[in-house]
Amino acid sequence: MIKYKLLWVVSIVLATCSCINKQAISSEEESVYMFSYFNGNGDGLHLAYSVDGLQWTALHNDSVLLVPELGKDKLMRDPSIVQDENGTFHMVWTTGWWDQGFGYAHSQDLKNWSEQLYVPAMEGYEGTKNTWAPELFYNKKDSTFYIFWSSTVPGAFPELPVAENEKGLNHRQYYLTTRDFKVFSETKLFFEPGFSVIDGAIYAQDDTYYLFVKNENSLPAEKNIRVTSNNLPYDFPTTVSEPITGDYWAEGAAPLRVGEYVYVYFDKYMEGKYGAVRSKDMQHWEDVSDSVSFPQGMRHGTAFEVSRSILDGLLQD
Repeated sequence: MIKYKLLWVVSIVLATCSCINKQAISSEEESVYMFSYFNGNGDGLHLAYSVDGLQWTALHNDSVLLVPELGKDKLMRDPSIVQDENGTFHMVWTTGWWDQGFGYAHSQDLKNWSEQLYVPAMEGYEGTKNTWAPELFYNKKDSTFYIFWSSTVPGAFPELPVAENEKGLNHRQYYLTTRDFKVFSETKLFFEPGFSVIDGAIYAQDDTYYLFVKNENSLPAEKNIRVTSNNLPYDFPTTVSEPITGDYWAEGAAPLRVGEYVYVYFDKYMEGKYGAVRSKDMQHWEDVSDSVSFPQGMRHGTAFEVSRSILDGLLQD
């Protein structure tokens, strides 16, 4: 009798462990990673997905999922997407090379998008040359969206030595905030590190906000990604780290938490491919560019986490 009772207890324990394992596997499968990007000069929204943050697969044979309608050039470059606590996805993008605003649209499923809205963010700054790479950050602590981008306002900052093809461009980052994409705050200076700066991206961890930027100085050439941090998602210290990327030109930092690592993906635009670095402590960065795989010809956007059901819905069409 004791023998049978022991067997019964063991079977119960094994069944319980099996159930726990199934729950763990199910939990892991509840979310996946998405990457928004563009091809060419800005053909429209593309999406790729990954289950491990390393191997990325283009959706729908790398076709355009949203055609741009706004701006002088009607482009969609640098699509930045975040999801709010109600499940709505919000996206901003560069509408053209020489516009004074950016595009905005929202979606519940990343398939069906709202009417596209043009936000004239820099019209209050006379002579603004451009509005590049608007980036969205949603601060859950106060339910506020921060939108920041790079613009050149002639005469606003001391001129820097620049390459021939970059004459007249001396970028600084500006920003505005909104809670509903109907009412926007006044545009203000966001980040002025003393060098030409583009492609900002914020990653939040615990009570710290990390701002990744590209040093765009061209003489001597920098073209690398650096990071600074603060306890607020603005007023970042202008003292930045040494480059976290290697001996190549990189832009379009896209931070993403994958397991125990924070990955920062970036566009190796001179080489026509993507790279990545990763860190466990946000201080020491390991280059893992040889371990990642992205759709060929992909240009930069943002990486973010979604529920498995969102991906399933995208795969059904």
